[in-house]
Amino acid sequence: MSRDNEIRQAALANAAAFAQQHEVAWDREPGEKASNWGIHMQDRPPWNTLLGPVHARGPVSGVIRRGGHELLSWGEPDRPDLTFSVAKTYLALLTGLALDRGLIDDINEAVVKRVERIGFEGAHNASVTWAQLLQQTSEWQGQCWGVPDQVDHFRKLQFQPTQPTGRKGELRVLQTPGTYWEYNDVRINQLSYALLRLFGRALPDVFREAITDPIGASTDWRWVGYEHSWVTVDGKRVQSVPGGTHWGGGLSIGARDQALIGQLLLDRGRCGARQLLSAEWIDAMQAPCAIAPWYGYLLWLNQTQTVFPSLPRSAYAAFGAGGSITCVLPEQDAVVVVRWIDASHADRFLALVMNALQ
Repeated sequence: MSRDNEIRQAALANAAAFAQQHEVAWDREPGEKASNWGIHMQDRPPWNTLLGPVHARGPVSGVIRRGGHELLSWGEPDRPDLTFSVAKTYLALLTGLALDRGLIDDINEAVVKRVERIGFEGAHNASVTWAQLLQQTSEWQGQCWGVPDQVDHFRKLQFQPTQPTGRKGELRVLQTPGTYWEYNDVRINQLSYALLRLFGRALPDVFREAITDPIGASTDWRWVGYEHSWVTVDGKRVQSVPGGTHWGGGLSIGARDQALIGQLLLDRGRCGARQLLSAEWIDAMQAPCAIAPWYGYLLWLNQTQTVFPSLPRSAYAAFGAGGSITCVLPEQDAVVVVRWIDASHADRFLALVMNALQ
């Protein structure tokens, strides 16, 4: 190893050590005795309960890739851990796949034109489009698996530059779809259900065949729904999966597999000789929302440098509660995955990685 490589590896190891020193303050074991585990605990009764399975988490772990090769891993990178809202970005990949396959003609068309009788009817919801669901501007109103959209009204997130003024869970007057941005897990679960109906198959099966198997990911990951989110599609019993783990369930996957998915984003949908997703769709995912320029299609953008002040404007990321981050650095040709870091230290960690790569 050359002297330059030795210096780089030492700097990357220092960044990994920094992440390990700033573990999220979540209990490693969920349960009644866990006072700080999960997102559902922040909800008002009766919505502060688990609807799907959860499991213990591992230590701070991560993977750094550059130029298509892994440079460093630490912790337990192959351990399938709950990734929370990083699964939202995977729903965006599946939406792009549906567009590539002609299941959707136009991302700006109303969902009800393709998927009927699942809650997109009525004067308000009938105008909701796929793009609005992906940008979290849909203002869709209703219940998905028994949970109303109200539960995430006035929700505040750490990486959100502008914060709502109300209390989380307070009912507010809905705006015209497309005119108000709100991070709302109920609406994301409704998007997932719509995609299930669109594909006519369980989304984990589609995701495995179209994405994780071709990129060489492990077979250890699993994506599960709620106990009561089973439906019948073409005579078969299928479980609808959530775009996170707000009320349990969701995607459990290792950091190394997540880094491979991040590599697919970095390579604009291409893996080796195969174009798994159109490059145009990967680009579209990174287009800023007009009323929330820090957000794309279920991706956090850094074009205003408000999400990660220390990173280039070209950086973008998938986030999950509990400090799960997949960050793509196009200018450095790099993908960084970190799990279970205190999110308030994420910018510093990523800056250390970027500086090491430079």
